[in-house]
Amino acid sequence: MARAMTVLVTGASGLVGAEVTARLTAAGHTVLALMHSNGTLLRNNGRKLTPAPGSLTPLTGDITRPGLGLADDDMRRVAAADRIVHCAAVTDFGLPEERYERVNVAGTRHVLGIATAHRIPLVHVSTAYVCGERDGVALEDELDVGQRPGNAYEKSKLTAETLVHTAAGEGLPVTVVRPSIVTGAARTGCVRDFKTIYPVLRMVTRGLVRTIPGHYNAALDLVPVDRVADLVTEAATRFEDAEGLTLHAVGHPLTLRDFSDVLAEYPSFQVPRFVPPSSFSAAALPDAERPFYDRVVSLYDTYFRRRIHFDATRAAAFSARPAPAGGRPYLRRLLDHCLKVGYLGAPVPREPSPARSERSASR
Repeated sequence: MARAMTVLVTGASGLVGAEVTARLTAAGHTVLALMHSNGTLLRNNGRKLTPAPGSLTPLTGDITRPGLGLADDDMRRVAAADRIVHCAAVTDFGLPEERYERVNVAGTRHVLGIATAHRIPLVHVSTAYVCGERDGVALEDELDVGQRPGNAYEKSKLTAETLVHTAAGEGLPVTVVRPSIVTGAARTGCVRDFKTIYPVLRMVTRGLVRTIPGHYNAALDLVPVDRVADLVTEAATRFEDAEGLTLHAVGHPLTLRDFSDVLAEYPSFQVPRFVPPSSFSAAALPDAERPFYDRVVSLYDTYFRRRIHFDATRAAAFSARPAPAGGRPYLRRLLDHCLKVGYLGAPVPREPSPARSERSASR
């Protein structure tokens, strides 16, 4: 095993942060887990994180404050750390812009201040959607190419990553990992927090919103949380190989046609109709649908318009783990888990997909 390290993980109680913390401690490293309060760390499967053989030291802090709001003794521990993994961020949509600025931008600035002052190598978790509203291929070595951010969250992450690259240009050792839309575990579909795309799935499968502006060939990239955590952990533990790289942590690109076809396999689900954005009018929606569209679905409209593909050449070359494959089967696993736990209602037997039918017939 590589030399045991001490790693500060910000946002250690978050979905990605908890999984990174689990992997680091399992490999024998000590994690300084920065949280708002000394609460219990839960894995993606809902189980309490039990560090072994490494150790876990919870730290109470606040990334929105200079020095992360740490007590003097805790700051001394952080100053002696071998790595910083910056996972903390506000990822919910539809919040006031000031909130994203305070947490995602100023928080990153404060983390950079500590990393720079003590020359601690930094792994920064960004988002693949810094690409903004555009079509085509987004490369790992691109950042600001004049794109228009799709929302205030993307704007804040673009600004934060720009700060990180500026610090790298001034000599700070840095690696950036950009996840796409973080969803359930690759093998089981299990997810601890029903965020990102999940609220939209809930609205549309219940038929609360039946018409959505979007293109059937627009693509959403869903990445399993374990893939993201693996890549972030690899970047931290193999930093000599990762330094200076920006890595796309991406997984299963699915078109809206893929979504529609898979949803249609489930008898209990309603399937939304996507219409060209130029001909869509929220005001024309039925009165019963309009509140659900305004409150939830409208926050994600921009993702239903983009025909984007994330190049992950560098991530594939760096990582020892194969990239995920098979978008439609993965989506079924996500939906099956949602039904199993009741998030999308009670499970109802569904017709087998054509692909499954073909496999069965060939046996």
